[in-house]
Amino acid sequence: MPSDDPLPGSYLEGRMLLVDKPKSWTSFDVVNKIRYRLKNLLNIKKIKVGHAGTLDPLATGLLIICTGKATKNIQTFQGLPKDYEGTIILGATTPSYDGETEIDATFPFEHITLEDVKEATKSLTGEIDQIPPVFSAIKVDGQPLYKKARKGIKVEVRARTVTVFNFEITRFELPEIDFKVHCSKGTYIRSLAHDLGKALNSGAYLASLRRTAIGPYHIDEAWDLEELIERLSPKENEGQD
Repeated sequence: MPSDDPLPGSYLEGRMLLVDKPKSWTSFDVVNKIRYRLKNLLNIKKIKVGHAGTLDPLATGLLIICTGKATKNIQTFQGLPKDYEGTIILGATTPSYDGETEIDATFPFEHITLEDVKEATKSLTGEIDQIPPVFSAIKVDGQPLYKKARKGIKVEVRARTVTVFNFEITRFELPEIDFKVHCSKGTYIRSLAHDLGKALNSGAYLASLRRTAIGPYHIDEAWDLEELIERLSPKENEGQD
């Protein structure tokens, strides 16, 4: 349970909220829901609300939400390093590099050992050039890549330099492996999973992902979204000054 109460203070002046994003929600879904609740709570027509770093719909975990004048701090939060944990499936690939799309190819994986995986993670640690997934929110010609990908439009995606500070394997039960990653902003864990498969002369895709920290902010400090929404409901303040 977070130590801060979401009710006191001025949301117009600016607040920062830590939220545990549920699976299947987009980051914008969370922003829109909180904005709607705040407009009703404060009886106003407009309020600035934004998030500091997108999480894929299938991912869960820490999302920083800023309101009012605190939205000016969003870029600072976006620049902080991130921590993730999740599961990678070896021996198959998908176009989206995760479970959003169907498997498009399979590969042998039985020969892969834990030492092989640990050795492969070394080549994906440090400063690396990474190609983002075509199913991503990166905009090309003003349109997110995932919209072009879903239409079957091929777009050349340029590699970007990111830093993976630590890539740890925490469970090895083929074809599944669990991991923890500490990385810089802009790192796509789906691409990291895909590249791990290639480094092992096999295939791989991301089966689950949870963001556990953004800089000094940890998921243990975050609000459960349903509980936060309930606390921001106007009925909670009936009879209060």
